Amino acid sequence: MEHGRRSGDVLAPVEDVPRPVSDVLTPVGPSVPYGRGMAVHRMDHVGVVVEDLAAAVAFFVELGLEVEGEAAVEGEWVDRLLGLDGVRADLAVVRTPDGHGRVELSTFHTPVATGTAPRAPMNTPGIPRLTFSVDAVDHVLGRLRPLGAELVGGVAQYGDVYRYCYVRGPDGIVIGLVEDLR
Repeated sequence: MEHGRRSGDVLAPVEDVPRPVSDVLTPVGPSVPYGRGMAVHRMDHVGVVVEDLAAAVAFFVELGLEVEGEAAVEGEWVDRLLGLDGVRADLAVVRTPDGHGRVELSTFHTPVATGTAPRAPMNTPGIPRLTFSVDAVDHVLGRLRPLGAELVGGVAQYGDVYRYCYVRGPDGIVIGLVEDLR
């Protein structure tokens, strides 16, 4: 047996039939706050810094998200929030059609950013991935490729449950596309 799951000191066999990721990640008990008043209500948004805000917005709109709003930000409050001096940035918030998922896209004019390249391998710690449920992976790929989307690997099928792939969008943003086959 090549694959297994550790149960104490014994290697237990993994089922031969893949289980849906949602089955694996389903909470097994009630949500318990870690401290008084510290319970999470929901995830508000995911923030992604991009170089070309217009290109990023166009990419996410073509993916099927809707623009919720746009703003320019600067001043002491945003400097304090981000721990940077002299912040001047533009941002756009896009949301999923069901209204439950939001992505804040931002581009910074000042200060100058220092950091790592956006095209690190998928197993690099800290690599963010935004994954969206779509009707048809191939159709969405066809719409995103003209906007610069590149497959990270290939389209893979997970049993008879999902078709799944990752693409790199603007500024190397990794986007997962999941088609539910059930």
